[in-house]
Amino acid sequence: MQRENYKGRCWILFVILMSLFSSTYSGANSAINKQADAQNLDVYLQQIIGSGSFRNHQNTEELNRVSAWIKEQMRLFGIPCQFQNYIVNRENYRNVVCSLNVRRADKVIVGAHYDVFEQQQGADDNASGVAGVLETARILAQEKKNLKHNVEFVFYTLEEPPYANTEYMGSYVHAKSEQAQRNKIQGVYILEMIGYYDVAQTQEYPAGLKWFYPSHANFIAAVSDIDSRGLGENFCAAMQNLECQRLVAPSITPGINFSSHSNYWKYDIPAIMVTDTAFYRNKNYHTSADTLKTLNLEKMTQVIDGLVQAILK
Repeated sequence: MQRENYKGRCWILFVILMSLFSSTYSGANSAINKQADAQNLDVYLQQIIGSGSFRNHQNTEELNRVSAWIKEQMRLFGIPCQFQNYIVNRENYRNVVCSLNVRRADKVIVGAHYDVFEQQQGADDNASGVAGVLETARILAQEKKNLKHNVEFVFYTLEEPPYANTEYMGSYVHAKSEQAQRNKIQGVYILEMIGYYDVAQTQEYPAGLKWFYPSHANFIAAVSDIDSRGLGENFCAAMQNLECQRLVAPSITPGINFSSHSNYWKYDIPAIMVTDTAFYRNKNYHTSADTLKTLNLEKMTQVIDGLVQAILK
């Protein structure tokens, strides 16, 4: 995830849009079965993080290792993938694009970036998101007969600086390639840091927002522009046990666009970011302390179960 210099001004227009806000706690939604497995997440995370080499833009060998492993893992789930290759500064980079086809006319996209910022493990940012997409794919492959849409799983490269907010982002490349068929896309769910929770920590917010949102750091957030607010509403309504907060604002609002979801907005494709709020909560963000041991895998399973149910609706 990218961090903007104007952090203190991020999301301030949300206060003006209070009529669009809703928070959902879905603990009463007990009919949902738990399907995501924390042990699976642990295995994925270890493979993504690796052992001593960092998946940043300068280390294409490690990026290729991770993307090849993702493709093979998805094949084991019965979901075929292809690489979406492109060149930046004479280096080859690639997204991994995987299709769960149930012969429907439309589709849903679920994505996460797999690169990291500089020399970091990037457990929360964003191995947690990648692991979440993988486990979602595993479950939906087993639920294939119940799907109402095709599902495309996309793993993006080059989300982090120095390519953040440029046309070289993997999500920009993918969103642009979907432009011609955007009317067939029901929505895009981007998993961006979904693993950090602390019931004892006080959640931070930009100025003005703490009066409207929880003081605790134990919820998942669905961030959308106005046109995508229905996706956020559906996701939060599907959550079980873990509190879900919706954040809605115009796409021009400073700070609302700091991940892959905003590249789909540029092509009028509805998209939301599912996040633990990143640097507003996780002080390990973009440091060497962002490690696997800091993640709450059980709460990650709750996010994934909610996403699965939102897609199956």
